[in-house]
Amino acid sequence: MLLLFFALLLPGRPAVAQSATPGQTPDPLGKVTLSGYLRDAANGEALVGASVFVKSLAVGSTANEYGFYSLTLPRGTYVITYTYLGYEGQETTLTLTTSQTRSVRLALRGVQTGEVVVTGQRPDQNVQSTEMSVSRLDLKTVKLMPALLGEVDVIRSIQLLPGVSTVGEGASGFNVRGGGVDQNLILLDEAPIYNASHLFGLFSTFNPDAVKDIKLVKGGIPAQYGGRLSSLLDVRMKEGNSQRLGVSGGVGLIMSRLAVEAPIVKDKGSFIVAGRRSYGDLFLKLIPEQKDNQAYFYDLSAKANYTLGDKDRLYLSGYLGRDVFAFGKAFKNTLGNRTGTVRWNHVVSSRLFANVTGVVSKYDYGLGVPEGNQAFDWTSNIVNYSLKADFNYYRTPQSTLNFGTGAIYYTFVPGRVTPGNAGSIFRPLALDEQQAVEYHAYLDNEQTFSPRLSAQYGLRISLFDYLGSGTVYDYEGPDGRQKTPVNPRQFGAGKVIKRYPNLEPRASLRYSLTETSSLKASYNRMVQYIHLVSNTTASSPLDVWTPSTNNTKPEHADQLAVGYFRNFRDNAYEASVEVFGKRMDNQVDYINGANTLLNQQLEAELLYGRGRAYGVEFYGKKNEGAFTGWVSYTLSRSERQINGINNDAWYVNKYDKTHYLSVVGMYQLNPRWTFSSTFSYSTGIATTFPDSRYSYQGLIVPNVNGDVRNNYRVPTYHRLDLAATREGKTDPSRRWHSSWTFSLYNAYARRNAYSIYFRQNEANPLKTEAVRLSVFGSVLPSASYNFNF
Repeated sequence: MLLLFFALLLPGRPAVAQSATPGQTPDPLGKVTLSGYLRDAANGEALVGASVFVKSLAVGSTANEYGFYSLTLPRGTYVITYTYLGYEGQETTLTLTTSQTRSVRLALRGVQTGEVVVTGQRPDQNVQSTEMSVSRLDLKTVKLMPALLGEVDVIRSIQLLPGVSTVGEGASGFNVRGGGVDQNLILLDEAPIYNASHLFGLFSTFNPDAVKDIKLVKGGIPAQYGGRLSSLLDVRMKEGNSQRLGVSGGVGLIMSRLAVEAPIVKDKGSFIVAGRRSYGDLFLKLIPEQKDNQAYFYDLSAKANYTLGDKDRLYLSGYLGRDVFAFGKAFKNTLGNRTGTVRWNHVVSSRLFANVTGVVSKYDYGLGVPEGNQAFDWTSNIVNYSLKADFNYYRTPQSTLNFGTGAIYYTFVPGRVTPGNAGSIFRPLALDEQQAVEYHAYLDNEQTFSPRLSAQYGLRISLFDYLGSGTVYDYEGPDGRQKTPVNPRQFGAGKVIKRYPNLEPRASLRYSLTETSSLKASYNRMVQYIHLVSNTTASSPLDVWTPSTNNTKPEHADQLAVGYFRNFRDNAYEASVEVFGKRMDNQVDYINGANTLLNQQLEAELLYGRGRAYGVEFYGKKNEGAFTGWVSYTLSRSERQINGINNDAWYVNKYDKTHYLSVVGMYQLNPRWTFSSTFSYSTGIATTFPDSRYSYQGLIVPNVNGDVRNNYRVPTYHRLDLAATREGKTDPSRRWHSSWTFSLYNAYARRNAYSIYFRQNEANPLKTEAVRLSVFGSVLPSASYNFNF
């Protein structure tokens, strides 16, 4: 069956005899190939997704993630058009008798309209592309939107797109189509990021000065990617200005940032280094009673690239970020990400492009008490090393094959405690380290069958080995209660304890109804081998990553989506409706009162079951004119059914939101002033509230009757943000450019509930009262100054 599937992916080509042009390799079809790179004329950055089109043949190609394109044509003379949204197109006439390499640099349009760009490619890409459930964010747009305390944030921006939500302020991560925060694969230059937030979710790890391209994929995920159930967030860093020195940065109320980019050798290599640091801790030192407290973060992003030859290019990139939060000598919490990526691009031939990538990624987190008889340090981390090779083979203008293979080696440290001093009441304690290896191979075909019909379909094969050494148990007992470890077994280092093979088919289909409308459908099966152990609503510094084991099986998800896409008035307006359904297996939950911290027998308290999510997403966007923006609305449901919870009946997920509405508007008054606003409305998160109480020795104790889960919701969430950006004087002879951004976060001071807890009334202990906890309960004004030269 597998051989038949791959045979379908590789349809044969008819043999055609034709003499070869001298000096060129004969092509069995008598065709030639035009290939090269598409880059920005000002800084040499690759133009991801830029288009190459031959109108007379109605065929074209798009640049890959590194700006490379390839187009195979019959010998002849053609008018070739190069385009990219927001850039001046180029048109040239070429006579192709042999294969040629032609790299093109496109310049930004002379007059910028401040238009919103979400697709980032050709204006009709949303209709004509086979991709669906995909959004791209342009950093120019993101920087104009209202931001918390004046700081641009990638994660907060994608939460305004359909199908994406969050459990509230102060919560790190995001939820996509009813999935958990751990079910999103977040990549920064192909390195996985396990916690994409600073200061407990108030800011993301991505420095906007270092980011070039942001792509969120919610469905129809290509076979190249795997390891998570719900989405792919692919963030690409800038390559650095290969033409001249550039400096940019900003100063705000809570942090400052600076980025420097320059050529290593002009037109051959470049680099960028960008850093940020918050300074809340510096203000705390000015307050006598707060001088020993700390609350800050910093991060550093760096990337360099160098052209080794006509066919080879080397990339090095890395990220270092850390958060520190402390209450004097009573408590301290730290967490951080570190990544390193090495990539080698090689043009094997005019039709075959290769990329070999090596990645190291580490996420560590910990807490402790610095001094006293309760002094201790608790640390945990996850480290992975990966190596992969990916290939793009441009068979014909109608067919592109993508294939590759790779492996990831994981090391998990679930928890380690060390006493802070000799007098500490704590003793050394360490949970067993865990190791695992994940392998994958994939083959994917992008095929255009006719001007109306195109498809992308493929297969990913993955294999996960849970490795020794250590003692392994099975667990027995009734569902809903702590189970008993039985059948202990010893495994040596590197021995396979449990192996999980999986097949993950993917497919997307586009059928054009007219030149401005299309129907699309997608299906993907995803497998997730690592799990976030957390019994809180949002991810927190105490969460622990753990692999699939002999007891905890890999999670599976099958998602089907169907959508209608339509553009109006020469692509000035666009609209879409997508319906999705997702079924998930082996979902992880916990018995009531589970202990997830430093528990050697954690699997005794885990429960497993099914999940399902379904809904409809509406999206409308205005691309052109002085007023631009978009509206998105999601109506959805996310549920689980796990034996031992909620009387074995289905219950709504902790991150389920029935309604989610986002409105984004931007108005360019003149070349110097732009005003923007965002409005968000959503159903409150699901939670478990007591529905009765009893008295015990004069105390009133809240009680939940029956085995129910998530029986109530916190109040509805809504918030309005406002911003204004004032550009500095525009003088073409000056390299210095500056701007001021003023914003009001939570403009009408809504006290949105992050959570609600119950306590006794201080005046009357016989009464209980519900207390609303709000992260931000008032208006937050801010101002930031930004510059570049």
